[in-house]
Amino acid sequence: MEKHIVKVLKTEFVTHNVKRFTLEKPAGYNFISGQATDVAINKPGLENELRPFTFTCLNGDDHLEFTIKIYKGHNGITEKLGDINAGDELIIHEVFGAINYKGPGLFIAGGAGLTPFISIFRQLRVKNELAGNTLLFANRTEKDIIIKDELDKMLGENHIDILSDPQLPGKKGKHIDKQLLEQFLPKKTGYCYICGPDEFVAATKNNLIDLGVLEDQIVVEE
Repeated sequence: MEKHIVKVLKTEFVTHNVKRFTLEKPAGYNFISGQATDVAINKPGLENELRPFTFTCLNGDDHLEFTIKIYKGHNGITEKLGDINAGDELIIHEVFGAINYKGPGLFIAGGAGLTPFISIFRQLRVKNELAGNTLLFANRTEKDIIIKDELDKMLGENHIDILSDPQLPGKKGKHIDKQLLEQFLPKKTGYCYICGPDEFVAATKNNLIDLGVLEDQIVVEE
């Protein structure tokens, strides 16, 4: 099994509970935007505690980047990652398929499910191919939105935040339901990309199929 010990170069919180990790990149280590790898912490007793995370950098970058939601309160691996800082080491493994970009369409993300789309959008920006793509991004409140400013810059009005419990006055809570999806369905040739919690993905996929989207036009994590 491919394995690389890499030094953490930098860490920073991008929201109150989402942390960005910038790491050394091993020579010859390559991936496609949307792909992931298993990550472990290089500390005694944690080396074999592998968790899958998606790359949020580009393959052409001279470093690796992960953007990870930190879940506190149950002493899990992400909580331990919350304590990792520059100078610490992580262990990364071989790359595996997650979500591959097939063409323009509708991206539907729930919370940290945004992560595979970050690298895909950044790659499309480099290639000047963002046109025709729309993002529906579901979160609880405004403070949960990951990289909001960058998404606004990349997608403009095609970045649509759907908040279940907005804190700004006069805003009503919304969910990504069948009615909302119908408003944003891509043309018949477009794809629908879904990533988020399992229940969110399953419900969204069923709603898309009910709306007439063909199953081979729906892209989910593999």
